[in-house]
Amino acid sequence: MAIELQQNLRLQQQLIMTPQLQMAIKLLQLSRLEMVEMIQQEIETNPTLEDARTLTTDEEAENPEAEPSTTPEVSVEERFDNYLDWQQYLDEFSSTGKIHFESEQKDAPDLEAFTTARTSLADHLRWQLLMTQPTTEEEDIGSLIIGNINKDGYLDATVAEIASADHHSEEMIRQMITRIQSFDPPGVGAADLRECLLLQTAHLGIDSPLVDKIIRNHLKELETKQYKIIARSLKCDISSIIAAVKVIQRLDPKPGDKFNDDQQIYITPDVYVYKEGDDYLILLNDDDIPRLQINSYYKKAVQRGEKIAEETRTYLKDRLRSAEWLIKSIHHRRKTIYNVMESIIKFQRDFFDHGISHLKPMVLRDVADDIEMHESTISRVTNNKYAYTPQGLFELKFFFNSSINRSHGGTIASASVQDKIRKLIESENHKKPFSDKKITEILEADDVHIARRTVAKYREMMGILPSSKRKQY
Repeated sequence: MAIELQQNLRLQQQLIMTPQLQMAIKLLQLSRLEMVEMIQQEIETNPTLEDARTLTTDEEAENPEAEPSTTPEVSVEERFDNYLDWQQYLDEFSSTGKIHFESEQKDAPDLEAFTTARTSLADHLRWQLLMTQPTTEEEDIGSLIIGNINKDGYLDATVAEIASADHHSEEMIRQMITRIQSFDPPGVGAADLRECLLLQTAHLGIDSPLVDKIIRNHLKELETKQYKIIARSLKCDISSIIAAVKVIQRLDPKPGDKFNDDQQIYITPDVYVYKEGDDYLILLNDDDIPRLQINSYYKKAVQRGEKIAEETRTYLKDRLRSAEWLIKSIHHRRKTIYNVMESIIKFQRDFFDHGISHLKPMVLRDVADDIEMHESTISRVTNNKYAYTPQGLFELKFFFNSSINRSHGGTIASASVQDKIRKLIESENHKKPFSDKKITEILEADDVHIARRTVAKYREMMGILPSSKRKQY
């Protein structure tokens, strides 16, 4: 059998990821904060791009030929095709001014939080250490110990490990640990939970042998609320155990938590939804987003064919093209988010009117078919995007739920079932909390049929403890 090389012609269609399409897809999946950072980087690296908001009146006066920085707002009714004609951008959007939606936000919530810097646990402990007027050696040992105390207030290093690192005697290290354990907050510097609780009882002057025995020997049973086992082991009545447990519950298992300087992350909505009469108004949040325009000087320099080096001309053309792609990609992102939110309101009107209990099952395909886009595009748009609605602040992905069938016909969204479970647990008798099986039976009576393990999964997703740990005596 002979082996030979042959050339054949074959015609086939391929989807090529052009730089324009790659940029559009990248912008769609970015969160609002990530997009702002990306735009700022582009402004810094691309001289043909500028933020219209930063242009002063004096700058515009010095350049009277500059194009105006304002343009008519883009019509919301305008629809985008799935495949954009990038080549016609300059003809269709010749103005390089601001392209934005209405920025007015009626009754928008104040999401700003201005707080002073909080004192860290380490700084608080060092201040107390210095107040004891330590020697230089004691200060060195104390600083090393404080440096090994974690954010919860526990000492993460053993005496031997500290001694090997600092070459001090173990006796001096133990003495310094004891001194630090007398500092505020009570319980700080403990090696484990048992020692932490005992330090707090000593600091508070709680002289109860029963409390001491429970902490020393029965923390595991205390965690699972097995009070009867503790009572039998300590040979006392259950009421005494419950009284001792109430004292222990007032202690702090994480004494350093109040000093944590973790910054709270405030979510800024991408979309605001307001009810106006019987309809809903959608406003895109453009605050803090640079309003890009192309620098008219560079653009006209290339168009007029001014005497500039060929290498410079090629560079400017490339930068102008990149700026045009970015501006149109941002415009396309805004339009897509608006269309997706409009479609969500259409499908979830009952939710916006009445709340979570009226949330309907919905999948990405429903919205994709409605606005004539691919499911992957809808997935990118809803990722890390948030909407402020009359019912609260929600991620766009929240509105997409799997369906649970009812025996008498119809379906219910999984999020609505979770809401029912949460409300059942909130209204239960704390002395006799509902088990997962009991919740299953109650839901079945309400024509919602799910397995017990599904109830347990939903309960864990909401961070709710099982009935054995919710029980209160």
